[in-house]
Amino acid sequence: MTTIVIFKSNNSYKGFSCIGHAGYSHSGKDIVCASISVLVINTLNAIEKLAAENAEVQMDDGIIECIFPNELNDKAKLLMDAMVMGLEDIEKGYGKQEKKGFFRKEKNYFKLIIKEV
Repeated sequence: MTTIVIFKSNNSYKGFSCIGHAGYSHSGKDIVCASISVLVINTLNAIEKLAAENAEVQMDDGIIECIFPNELNDKAKLLMDAMVMGLEDIEKGYGKQEKKGFFRKEKNYFKLIIKEV
C-alpha cells in the first residue's frame, strides 16, 4: 500500500512523505502506483521550475520525502493543491477495493492523510 502524508500548518504546506508501493497490479502494470508517481514527481518538478521554490527532497526505493524550508508562494501552493486534488481522486477510485473471487476481502492500495503539524 502507498501512504502519502501531507504536512500542513495553518493552511500552509510544510512538506509530504510518500511511502510504499500500491500493489494494485504487477510491477510495470500498476496504474495506481504509476498515477501517484506521476503526480508527485511532476508536482515537485513544477514547484522548482515553474514556481521557483526550493524543496528538500530525498528519494529511495518506494519512498519520497519532501520538506519545504520556506513558506510557499501562491504558484507553489496552487501546484500542491492540484496534487492533493489528484491524489484524493485516486484514493476515491482505487484506495480501497473489494477483491473479487473465492476469498472476498477488502484490499488497501492507497491512503492519503492530511496532517496538521
